[in-house]
Amino acid sequence: MGETARTTHVLVDGENIDATLGTSILGRRPRPEERPRWERLLQFVERQWGQPTNGLFFLAANSELPMSFVQALIAIGYRPIPLSGGPNQKVVDIAIQRTLTELASRDDDVVLVSNDGDFVEQVDQVLDGRRVGLVGFTEFRNSAFTSLTSRGLELFDMEYDVLAFNERLPRVRIIPIDDFDPTQFL
Repeated sequence: MGETARTTHVLVDGENIDATLGTSILGRRPRPEERPRWERLLQFVERQWGQPTNGLFFLAANSELPMSFVQALIAIGYRPIPLSGGPNQKVVDIAIQRTLTELASRDDDVVLVSNDGDFVEQVDQVLDGRRVGLVGFTEFRNSAFTSLTSRGLELFDMEYDVLAFNERLPRVRIIPIDDFDPTQFL
């Protein structure tokens, strides 16, 4: 009897990752070659969990749609979700929260790509035995997510685990001694 393959829904908070990369890591707007290779994220999740992915890329698009970026996302396998709202609405956060709430009633697995603590409650709700992951930058991840690892939340780093960048980022992080390579500093 064949079993239906589970799907992993990959929910990307692109604004959060872009803001963290630009403001906290680079200290400036990232150049195109410094941005994540988003296709590597889907490939990583498929390899890691051995099942198909459904990539949902949430975008705030209040006045105009960034068509070249949207077309690129479609070409690499994402479904762009452009959103608009009022001036004080965090439309990407609202949409991701609603999506996580809906996923709580389904059996699929979930990977959230964000460092934002606004999703802790919804991530906690989907930790019910399914696989749930969080991808972001370890040193900028909201610390409330760490407490969810005891319930099964798997944590991945965008650069070191996913290998989403072509160039090494100028990050300062704690290095486990077993991973220390002095050639990286010489």
